[in-house]
Amino acid sequence: MKRTIVKCAGGTIALLALLNIGAMNLQADQQISAQFNMPIHITTLVNESGCDNSPGPYITLEGEIALGGLQVELILANNVKGTHMTDVTFDTKVVLVPLGDSIVIPKQPVLGGVGGNPYIWIQFYNAQGNLSDEIFLGRCVQGLKVEKDCLNKALAGLVVAGSDCNNNPGPYITFEGGMALSGVNARFIFRNNLKGTHTKIVESTANVTIIPEGTPIVIPKQPVLGGSGGNPLIWIQLLQGNGAPIGDPYFLGRCVQL
Repeated sequence: MKRTIVKCAGGTIALLALLNIGAMNLQADQQISAQFNMPIHITTLVNESGCDNSPGPYITLEGEIALGGLQVELILANNVKGTHMTDVTFDTKVVLVPLGDSIVIPKQPVLGGVGGNPYIWIQFYNAQGNLSDEIFLGRCVQGLKVEKDCLNKALAGLVVAGSDCNNNPGPYITFEGGMALSGVNARFIFRNNLKGTHTKIVESTANVTIIPEGTPIVIPKQPVLGGSGGNPLIWIQLLQGNGAPIGDPYFLGRCVQL
């Protein structure tokens, strides 16, 4: 599984910065963007030490996030759609973020605060504060793997450039840009007793950031050679990693207009 290197920054600002870097020498190129829900798979490893310590145990969390991926479909044609004369002569998909690319969750400590050897639960939540169901971990956990599938709001942006528009068999089209994620967090819940025991429950919580809000992923520049003859009309369709379309296709015009 390939690992994606990420840096922490503000979401929209970070994405615009990535696009501006890519467009520094491409002043006539077009930029497209889309917001969508990307499926992610969270795998965390939880370890605990000092179970009987006061005010509480010492827990570490680490793991990785597997991304749902991002593709772009390039469609080159010799006529505008809707004229009943459209002849699509080139249609190909380019993988921008491979399905299953992973972001490493660095090891980070969490300190409980309800006394020694508490019962422990974990919840996941996003930047909007929406909580998952509580997952019961037990007491004094060691090497416990916790997995969760969820959706993460993502903002993707691309710079699309064309060159050699009148070449045969077709032009060169390039993509580059970035994608910003909205963030994932975990909440540990410590209780001195299980619910439903009719015993007074003392509870405390501790939060930890798994993916900082606005985490950007760089989409490196990659070329595609079209095969539709000179100066074709160009459409772009963003796709999930599994091929599901994200919104409607973008019509960019003819190659010479990029």
